[in-house]
Amino acid sequence: MTAPNENADVSGLSFEQARDELVRVVHDLEQGAPTLEQSLALWERGEALAARCEEWLVGAKRRLDAARASAETGPGTGS
Repeated sequence: MTAPNENADVSGLSFEQARDELVRVVHDLEQGAPTLEQSLALWERGEALAARCEEWLVGAKRRLDAARASAETGPGTGS
């Protein structure tokens, strides 16, 4: 079971690590935790993991957008 204070440690996870753990958390929630407190802890962990995945995806989109913009304004565009 995941302790609530472990939610802060997601910042060091790679996208793949956060995604894989999120899949496990969702599975555990679907199976049903023995207590409400454990269900809430799983939910909170899942929220933290989902936010971490979103951070990675937003960062990846920014990098792609920057690469596209650079390619459009790069050498050979008549500048």
